[in-house]
Amino acid sequence: MYYKKMIGQKCYLSPIDVDDYEKYTKWLSDMEVAAGMLLASKLITASKEKEILERLSVSEYNFAIIDLKTDRLLGNLGFPKMDYIDRNAEVGIFIGDKEYWGKGYGADALRLALDFGFNILNLHNIRLKVYSYNKQAISCYKKVGFKEAGQIREAKEIAGKRYDEIYMDMLDKEYESIYVKGIIDNKEL
Repeated sequence: MYYKKMIGQKCYLSPIDVDDYEKYTKWLSDMEVAAGMLLASKLITASKEKEILERLSVSEYNFAIIDLKTDRLLGNLGFPKMDYIDRNAEVGIFIGDKEYWGKGYGADALRLALDFGFNILNLHNIRLKVYSYNKQAISCYKKVGFKEAGQIREAKEIAGKRYDEIYMDMLDKEYESIYVKGIIDNKEL
């Protein structure tokens, strides 16, 4: 069962349901999905994925991404690294259901995460990393407003070809709240 923590235009963020471990295992066993997540070299069993989801479900800021119209699980996102003193975090996202790729669900989910991170967690900087071969993800991140902050050249080798590791980030002052601001504005007296 899913619960609507943050609601976007196409999807919503919900606490992770550990019982979805078989769906995640199927996605992560698909080489096309795993390559985008840097997991191509890993073997993920159902029992291992269940352990991972159990850990993620009790850590503070990890969410399932759910289709708003169908309540179908699409993937997840979260903040795996947080620095509360300097107010910055790394965000990670994946859409495991390939039927939803390239249709704006990742961008919508990222906007929800940014709104949550900047306006609820009071973060100053949110960053991510991506490999240069993942053109679709890079396009999505730019569409949402991330800017390239740097790179490590030729950091990853796949099938004899080298790819850059690209770092992108966004500052709180660069993000215009869509969701949280609207909720708060409607609650003001």
